[in-house]
Amino acid sequence: MDSFTRSGLTFDVRDAGPADGEPVVLLHGFPQHAGSWDRVAPGLHGAGLRTLAPDQRGYSPAARPAGRRAYVVRELVDDVRALLDAAGLERAHVVGHDWGAMVAWALAAWHPERVSSLTAVSVPHPAAFTRSFLTSSQGLKSAYMAFFQLPGAPEALLTRGNGSFLRDTLVRAGLPRADAEDTVARLRPAGALTAALNWYRALPLGAKDPVGRVRVRTLHVWSDRDGFLGRAGTEATAPYVTGDYRLEVLPGVTHWVPETAGDRLAELVTGHVRG
Repeated sequence: MDSFTRSGLTFDVRDAGPADGEPVVLLHGFPQHAGSWDRVAPGLHGAGLRTLAPDQRGYSPAARPAGRRAYVVRELVDDVRALLDAAGLERAHVVGHDWGAMVAWALAAWHPERVSSLTAVSVPHPAAFTRSFLTSSQGLKSAYMAFFQLPGAPEALLTRGNGSFLRDTLVRAGLPRADAEDTVARLRPAGALTAALNWYRALPLGAKDPVGRVRVRTLHVWSDRDGFLGRAGTEATAPYVTGDYRLEVLPGVTHWVPETAGDRLAELVTGHVRG
């Protein structure tokens, strides 16, 4: 399967590994795409697992609806459910990084019957993340999220110098330069960057739709050199998981865990999937 359709939107999917392998859905973050898993997927395939990595809403060229309301978390979660339906899967192991982790947390909380296990990379449970704004410096680390709410200004800044501002910002945050160049190139088409930013702009619209406790077996992976997500949210996550829960801290790794610690992440996911 290289694509699926939901509500007139067509999503690109990288479906790889043994066709009869246990399925693992890989959800990318901002401002990336399914290729962010390229250093993780081979390890999963070698362990006999099938991977399905979609370019999510706003990142697939044929799935860029206008307006921020189209990007509320409920819609993002329902996209993943549509992927599972299109693949003929009742359930799958779900791995999410950054924004993909936010979607994965919500999917596991709202539709646990579709999730065999959850691996949340970098981003803690949403309620723990919100709580960390009051108990730590997370608010300062996340100040860019408020800036992204502004109309037009983020696009103007991030595209400055033909995208060099965004590229250099990603590189300074630890993303390998080749990955940063690829990311910028994919965000150049008209509407692509705005669609990606709409994930942030839709956040206030979902404030009354909280992500509850998760009873799915959960692995949380956090890296101690993450410049965007501090330790407080990660340490506050356990109470929001009623199923088996384990935290794995990766020392010396930046925010970009799939790109810079792909082999280790593949080992962790494989071990978690195997139980």
